[in-house]
Amino acid sequence: MAAAFFNAIADPRRARAMSAGTRPADRVHPEVVAAMREAGIDVSAATPRLLTPELAKGVAMLVTMGCGDACPVVPGARRDDWPLEDPKEKPAGRVREIRDEIRDRVARLVEMEGWAKAR
Repeated sequence: MAAAFFNAIADPRRARAMSAGTRPADRVHPEVVAAMREAGIDVSAATPRLLTPELAKGVAMLVTMGCGDACPVVPGARRDDWPLEDPKEKPAGRVREIRDEIRDRVARLVEMEGWAKAR
């Protein structure tokens, strides 16, 4: 959800996001697909990826979501951890709350870093 929101609001010439996890599922969970569709973003074709040191190599910022010691160390990258609940198998209302919190955090990050699309 975070990468999808980020790439929807950030200027791609300034920054882009990739999504990966320490224990990726085979597919994006249906409850997440539905909640994101409600927000106008289709993530149904997204493929979860494993967060590896190779994938993270060269990133300027790594935003993690509660992976703790399982997160790779990326030399030179700033890191911010957002302790968010996993939406997997949660009721639709809770998934929406998590989605909205992620959207708000992403919007603040993009604004704070100056990555927003020109108006």
